[in-house]
Amino acid sequence: QLQASGGGLVRPGGSLRLSCAASGFQFDDYSVGWFRQAPGKEREGISCTYKNGIIKYYEDSVKGRFTISRDNDKNTALLQMNSLKTDDTAVYYCATNCYDNGGVIEKGSHGTWGQGTLVTVSS
Repeated sequence: QLQASGGGLVRPGGSLRLSCAASGFQFDDYSVGWFRQAPGKEREGISCTYKNGIIKYYEDSVKGRFTISRDNDKNTALLQMNSLKTDDTAVYYCATNCYDNGGVIEKGSHGTWGQGTLVTVSS
């Protein structure tokens, strides 16, 4: 089970940190990533880190602004989001078993989705 939290309302240029708490499985056996779905759009992968937290991938629109990390001792993944833009408004989800597919971050069929947390970037 994955539990995402940390969403909210923030002004453009602001920051938020999302958390994803894992329970009920061996967290460090899986990659973990973040996905988002904006209104009227398909869900997209934005970041993924592999089991050791060293290898990280980012979707182009968030590179340099978002940072993914994980703490396997605490069974937690984080997404630090800086310099937020109105286009970042979306429901954000964490998921296991993500991978980079030629620059596109995807979730494998056996991964687990967490419930979403809403991020609204607005002045």
